[in-house]
Amino acid sequence: MRPQLLKVSKEPGHSFSVRRDLVPYINNKWHFHSEVELIHFKQGSGTQFVGDNMKRFKSGDVVLVGANLPHYWRFDDPYFDEGRQQPTDVCVAHFSENFWGGSFLDLPENIGLKTLLEKARLGLQVEGEAKYRVAALLEKLLDSEGMSRVILLIEAMHVLAGSDELQPLASIGFKHSLGEAEHLRINLIYEYSLRHFRRPIQLEEIAAVANISPNSFCRFFKSRTRKTYSRFLLELRVGHACKLLIENNLSIKQLCYESGFNNFTSFYKYFKLITGKSPLGYQRAWASGSCPTEHINTIV
Repeated sequence: MRPQLLKVSKEPGHSFSVRRDLVPYINNKWHFHSEVELIHFKQGSGTQFVGDNMKRFKSGDVVLVGANLPHYWRFDDPYFDEGRQQPTDVCVAHFSENFWGGSFLDLPENIGLKTLLEKARLGLQVEGEAKYRVAALLEKLLDSEGMSRVILLIEAMHVLAGSDELQPLASIGFKHSLGEAEHLRINLIYEYSLRHFRRPIQLEEIAAVANISPNSFCRFFKSRTRKTYSRFLLELRVGHACKLLIENNLSIKQLCYESGFNNFTSFYKYFKLITGKSPLGYQRAWASGSCPTEHINTIV
């Protein structure tokens, strides 16, 4: 697979799309589209890729993805287990940057909205009060018709334009190349790594997945993601450990090995390096509510 250009369908009489997804595999691939995407994960968790940024996503998250920015939300394995499938609930709106008319964004009153859409080209994680307000507006959008739909979407964008708690996701240096061979390799690397990060992955092994030499793989991965593959694996493992800590079903020693680390010393070292907290410190902070987001900032 490669990042696919998806055609977002609209119902007759609607200028933009809003839908609710209750299964984990809708657009569960590395893809992009010409429409801006505003998404709320009401229920569900997994690994999020936006441009060259990777982090955990969880229930309650709201993200704004700009036009033509590659992205991919990979739900955790239990959501695909038919025997004990966990429920997912996602609300997503897609709209073109000029669906409200060619000159709308040039109005002096809309300078904030125009700036917001420009920032969204790198992807924006929504935090704070804006997250809850936008999530509520998306819920209302699902059941709205006529002019109310447009008003609600503009209100949601107005909330975002006025927020100072929007975190850019992709790095400034991220470039979306449309080369099919590159897209194929990145998607294969992501998929393979997500399936096998709990065990050691040798350089020769992952290079074979990408169908290039080990030396070429190192240069390719660093140029596309702005990090080494070893760093990428560490972030996957630490992100998984954060999830297990929050679920609080395993001892620290157990989750160390469950997350792909072969000894506790390296687990502790890299967990603190990436999250800024010890495993127990992270768990306590989450339990007390002083750890507001379950994510790892992975731009290095």
